[in-house]
Amino acid sequence: MIQEQTRYSRLANITKVINTKLELREVLQHVTLAISEEIMQCSSVGIFLPYKDGKYKAFAGKPEIQSGQSLDSQIIDPKVDLLAREVIETRKTIYIPDTSKDSRPDTGPVKSFEIKSLLALPISFEQELFGLVFLFDYGTPMNLTESEIQSVEAYVNMAAVAIQNAKNLKQKENLIAQKQLLLNVTRDLSMCSSIEESLEKCFYYLEKILETKNLAAHLLDPVGKKEIRLTKFGKECEWAEEEWGVPEGCLETYEGLIQQVIREREILFIPDKERTDLLMIPLVSRGQVLGVITAAGLIGGAPSYEDFQIQLAQSIVDATAPTFSNLMYMDELESMVDERTSELAAANERVTSVIESITDGFFALNKEWQFIYVNKHQYLPEEKKAKEVLGKSFWDIFPDTAGTIMQTEFERAMVDRIPVHFEMPSISEEHWHEVVAYPYDEGICCLFKNISEKKKYEKELKRLASLDLIGQMAAGISHEIRNPMTTVRGFLQILQQKDGLEEHSEHFKLMIDELDRANSIITEFLSVGNTRTSPLQMLDLNSIIHDIAPLIKIDTFSQDKLIEFETADIPELLLNRNEIRQLLINLYRNGLESMEAGKVLTIGTYTEGDHCVVLAVKDEGEGIKPEVLEKLGTPFFTTKDNGTGLGLGICYAIAARHNAKIEIDTSPKGTTFFIKFYT
Repeated sequence: MIQEQTRYSRLANITKVINTKLELREVLQHVTLAISEEIMQCSSVGIFLPYKDGKYKAFAGKPEIQSGQSLDSQIIDPKVDLLAREVIETRKTIYIPDTSKDSRPDTGPVKSFEIKSLLALPISFEQELFGLVFLFDYGTPMNLTESEIQSVEAYVNMAAVAIQNAKNLKQKENLIAQKQLLLNVTRDLSMCSSIEESLEKCFYYLEKILETKNLAAHLLDPVGKKEIRLTKFGKECEWAEEEWGVPEGCLETYEGLIQQVIREREILFIPDKERTDLLMIPLVSRGQVLGVITAAGLIGGAPSYEDFQIQLAQSIVDATAPTFSNLMYMDELESMVDERTSELAAANERVTSVIESITDGFFALNKEWQFIYVNKHQYLPEEKKAKEVLGKSFWDIFPDTAGTIMQTEFERAMVDRIPVHFEMPSISEEHWHEVVAYPYDEGICCLFKNISEKKKYEKELKRLASLDLIGQMAAGISHEIRNPMTTVRGFLQILQQKDGLEEHSEHFKLMIDELDRANSIITEFLSVGNTRTSPLQMLDLNSIIHDIAPLIKIDTFSQDKLIEFETADIPELLLNRNEIRQLLINLYRNGLESMEAGKVLTIGTYTEGDHCVVLAVKDEGEGIKPEVLEKLGTPFFTTKDNGTGLGLGICYAIAARHNAKIEIDTSPKGTTFFIKFYT
């Protein structure tokens, strides 16, 4: 009874030990100790667990040294040991009381350890075999009873429970570790910002699981989705590209195996203990194959990958695929954005180039009247640059435009959202501008065109129109007026010579003078209206000036004024001598009339460029007022009390007939008329 209680106490103690989750070897040592104490006839107890190639190796037992051999050096090969094979196959306890009468045990250990009796038990739980237990003696048979064998079986069952618990615990720990690893993979992948970085993370975790640095990613072309676009190797890959291949005996090529994985979308594992294992995992996201991840075991008889390693590797690749796909999509989007941005930038450059090529001023204002664009031809005060006015108010840059037609029209365009078109003089009063303003979503854009030349042409056209009208009038009435005037003048001369009318002689003389004055006006009138082509010949302009120089000197001397001639060497020109004389006379007389006594009138000639000869008549008068300058050359416009307003008109007509151009430079210090003859 006491023995039974002791046995149950030991079983309870072992159960407690098992539940404390001690290390497996320590638990099995408790089991072997309990068996050796329970079966006193036993000399040795050994627990053998699966080793490799179907063999079993001693894991725990008593004693640690047997006949000079350590316990962990003991290996059982079921191919040789028929007893062990039978226990494995039947999963039943076998007791051999006399080994000399049984051929099943391996004769080697039997002779070495002088084993007389032997007890072999399977360690199993729910049809799963975990290992083997052997009890034997040294020279003395154990003489076990059935009850003792059952007791040993009870302890072995406890060992099975311990192994099962250890296995479950290890599985749980592995599962937790795998889940944690996958969480780490997911976390690290979520922080990747590039395809290359995501592959590096994938390689990092695959290296830890598969224990190899030979990793490669074969990526498909995203367009064709069949051809390999790129192969990316791990940072510490030990193989060169040409070394990647397939295990010996495989009918397919390496590229063929990759295409097979792509086609079937299934993992492919080819073990080869002679050389290297080959593992290929498809990289699949949203049902689309993106490539194949390949792992090659180290050369030199590396062990084949276990199922959990392959499954975990596939989980890592599956976790990588969505991140890889998203990053690839982002790269494509970035590429598209970059391409579109480049296209827009190119289009913007073309638009800017077109706007900048406009020789007129152009600018755009937002609704706050701030400059948002100014081209290089737009006039800006104080020699400001376009970039200096961007963001600034138009009215701050051009304060003098407040209250002008520009403000009125710009406000119409901005508020009423209608295009406006107007002309205005520049702030400096030196130029005229044509302004067009168009509304757009953010404000208005404006085109400034310098129309000073246009205004000059309009003025010239107006003058020519007046000349044409005068010419038509002159042609129609000059002869009709002159005929009666000639008759009247003749009768007045007759009356002036008759006796008895001497007292009216002064009256007759005054009337004849007035008729002569009227005739001279008609003559000038006809000259202004003459638009026919004058006969021209090659003449020296300086010679014409010197011919009338005495006349000019007499006039200047009589008015107590001075004259200077500054003629230079100039080429001959196609000229009409009489008309050039008349032009000179009109200009120098106007100059003398504008000066006070003691002032100097200068007449000179010089060349300007290769194809222009200039005649300059310069006075030292008070200059010409702007309102008068605007109307110079208009027929019948004069500032003189007795003037006809035809003198400058004649000059302009003569210049036009000589293909010449009259320009005026005036200031309070004097005025210069430039007559430019183009050859």
